[in-house]
Amino acid sequence: MTQLQIAADRSEHPLDVVERLASIRDWIFDRAETDEMSVSVSGKWAEYHISFTWIEDVEAMHVACAFDLKVPERRRSEIVQLISLANEQQWVGHFDLWSGESVVMFRHALILSGGAELTHGQCEMLLKVAVDACERYYQAFQFVIWAGRSAREALAGALFETEGEA
Repeated sequence: MTQLQIAADRSEHPLDVVERLASIRDWIFDRAETDEMSVSVSGKWAEYHISFTWIEDVEAMHVACAFDLKVPERRRSEIVQLISLANEQQWVGHFDLWSGESVVMFRHALILSGGAELTHGQCEMLLKVAVDACERYYQAFQFVIWAGRSAREALAGALFETEGEA
């Protein structure tokens, strides 16, 4: 099988769009590399560390959203079970356990093949999807790690929705 070589002309680097949006929104960001950028966003439950990476080989913008919640070895298998249950409910993206750091993260990629340009709207949606997923499941991860709950118990507790006001 031969490898396809696709050369796409772009008017700007896709991460330039992310950087411009971060500047407009006054987000704390760092772009130490040409193809990598990190952004910090405050959510309801945690500070989220979002990494945007342009992967030239496949013309994809990869986003990874992590939060400061280390997974102790003794809770690892239950967290993996929770990740599996949470991923069943995802329409786009997925949770993953970054083994080296023992950190849970949400990951997703947007393919921009053929020279498609990243728009502000797409960039905002990548960020929104990542943060919304982390916000939705953050407490479930806490319940497993800090309260010793099973994955199913934690998920049920975190996704319990009330209606109305007291």
